Amino acid sequence: MPSRKALIRRPSPRLAEGLVTHLERTAVDTALAGLQWEAYVGTLREHGWETVEVAPADDCPDGVFVEDTVVMFRNVALVARPGALSRRGETAAVEQELGRLGCSVNWIWEPGTLDGGDVLKTGDTVYVGQGGRTNAAGVQQLRAAFEPLGARVVAVPVSKVLHLKSAVTALPDATVIGYEPLVDVPSVFPRFLPVPEESGAHVVLLGGGRLLMAASAPKTAELFASLGYEPVLVDISEFEKREGCVTCLSVRLRDLYV
Repeated sequence: MPSRKALIRRPSPRLAEGLVTHLERTAVDTALAGLQWEAYVGTLREHGWETVEVAPADDCPDGVFVEDTVVMFRNVALVARPGALSRRGETAAVEQELGRLGCSVNWIWEPGTLDGGDVLKTGDTVYVGQGGRTNAAGVQQLRAAFEPLGARVVAVPVSKVLHLKSAVTALPDATVIGYEPLVDVPSVFPRFLPVPEESGAHVVLLGGGRLLMAASAPKTAELFASLGYEPVLVDISEFEKREGCVTCLSVRLRDLYV
């Protein structure tokens, strides 16, 4: 049976201090955030994902957004070098966990910067957002790590949102979905489907046509249901206040040993 694991990291008690780039800062209810995180993790487990909890990073306000620490391609892990200096302490424990899981580990080195949230994979195509947190050297190093494994790496400009996956993700059939006002160049994607809500641009593929997505995008959920998918809604309002989305809160590992 295919291996389906998801790396997770519980929220820091300092979540309210997390970085905000494209939103106005608003108050975060850390107790509610903890409950929302537990519900998110429970949803992954209910749909067949084994969760692997990375050691807490309580001194890193944004540490719960574990997706930004690493990019996976097959069983190869590329440990990120976050574009925000305050987030660089988040990667060490993730690297240790990946080693325990048997991944081959590579790293982004100075002067490269790369956040995992800037990387969208559809099949063997790897889109990399270049702009805010990921620079040209980071894209070049990702290309060097993954192209020998069969990846086709496509650099995509990002200027309107924090990360590429703040603007777009993809459906199981590789159609890229996005809230068009926040997508720099929709034409870079061979198939692009605009969605009616900003938070509707973010889905996690749970398997079997099920899409994990934010409860704040009911119209988009209706759209996906009309296309034959099964939306699975979770409330992540407190993380959305820190520019987080459903993809940010886990790193999905599939078929590690293939």
